[in-house]
Amino acid sequence: MARYKHYDYNQTKMILLRFADQIQPGTFEYTLNHVVDTDLDLSVFESRYRNDVNGAPAYDPAILLKVVLFAYSRGITSSRKIAQACRENVIFMALSADSQPHHSTIAEFISRMDEVIAPLFTHVLMVCDGLNLIGREMFAIDGCKLPSNAAKEWSGTRAELNRKQAKIDRAVSRMLTAHQHDDRQDQPPEILAREQAQIEKLEKVSAKIKKHLATAPERLGQRGTPVKGNITDPDSANMKLIYRLDIDGYIADNQFRKRDPRFAESVTFNTAKAQRRKERGGQVAQRFIPADFDYDPLTETCRCPAGQPMWKRFKGLIDEQETISFQGYRQHCRDCSLKHQCLRRPNQQDGRQVSFALGERKPLSSFIEKMKQKIDSPMGRHIYSQRLGTVEPVFGNLESNKGLSRFTLRGKSKVNAQWLMYCMVHNLEKIATQGQQRH
Repeated sequence: MARYKHYDYNQTKMILLRFADQIQPGTFEYTLNHVVDTDLDLSVFESRYRNDVNGAPAYDPAILLKVVLFAYSRGITSSRKIAQACRENVIFMALSADSQPHHSTIAEFISRMDEVIAPLFTHVLMVCDGLNLIGREMFAIDGCKLPSNAAKEWSGTRAELNRKQAKIDRAVSRMLTAHQHDDRQDQPPEILAREQAQIEKLEKVSAKIKKHLATAPERLGQRGTPVKGNITDPDSANMKLIYRLDIDGYIADNQFRKRDPRFAESVTFNTAKAQRRKERGGQVAQRFIPADFDYDPLTETCRCPAGQPMWKRFKGLIDEQETISFQGYRQHCRDCSLKHQCLRRPNQQDGRQVSFALGERKPLSSFIEKMKQKIDSPMGRHIYSQRLGTVEPVFGNLESNKGLSRFTLRGKSKVNAQWLMYCMVHNLEKIATQGQQRH
């Protein structure tokens, strides 16, 4: 019969633990602890507290900042999980001096970081500059998109938001009438208080929508029709803002090779492109282009390469260009012998669509086109080729290693604060790596 080593769950073992010894030089936590204690001006937190005479002592902001930044470096964003780590993880215990802050305290600290994050981020950046970690030769931005915790109910066109606001106002009116009736019926105070709180909440929502409608312009899509905007983040598409502020940047462009003439005769590039086309549609043949269709501008009619009539689908603005669009009839396209050269997917249900510009085609004035021209320049190609060693590792580190897959806060200012805290973590890692190299 097999024999196993003896063990006893009832035994007791005393573990001597000195917190200062757990923060070893050369580690990220050592750099974090040192920078927060010696380089950051934490007086920006003083205005939060009014307990110099009365009230219980507050947690030191230095403790909370260390705990939150260290948690972000480990991919932990939940305040409950951070509080749990402060009770169970030795490094978290050491950084917090075993103070074990409650998860609600941590959550409130994070949610109010937008009030003080700017000077703290700047101080860490100045430490990096003092260690010659900033080259000052190039500033790069990346085009990755991260979702935030914005509520879906805050999205809609102006018409939809107007209807939503009117609906809320009607609800407030009904609740006020019921509240006044309940007041006369001597309802319990706690019920009246809940009703009043709900009324105030709806009034705030209505005021928020009114403010958005009064300040935000109507957003139009490519066809000139209204598109949905978001009250929380109305500037989500900010390419025009970047241009207006003259921010010099090269943004990732997935059509770069397609426009590069050096790839036009590349066997490898064209073979791969043909293979992808074959996998999508089963044929390598080029699809028909608009010039292959018979369009009559006088009668505004169109026939496909097979001679079949098409119906007028749309006439209006697309990318600030007056455009007319036609679509083939389903019964014609389904049995057509040329559908492999015409349809993107020969078995698709809808007929082929084709568009024509009316009048002289206007030069594209979009700022994306301006960025394409910039990337296609010799200097742009040189800078673009360096992305793997400049900006992409930063976002790769934050997304993959730090687990930044989405923001957990709502509101642009709070999301920006959380982003800057992640940037502080990245910069602190750079400082820690520099310290290891010096030793």
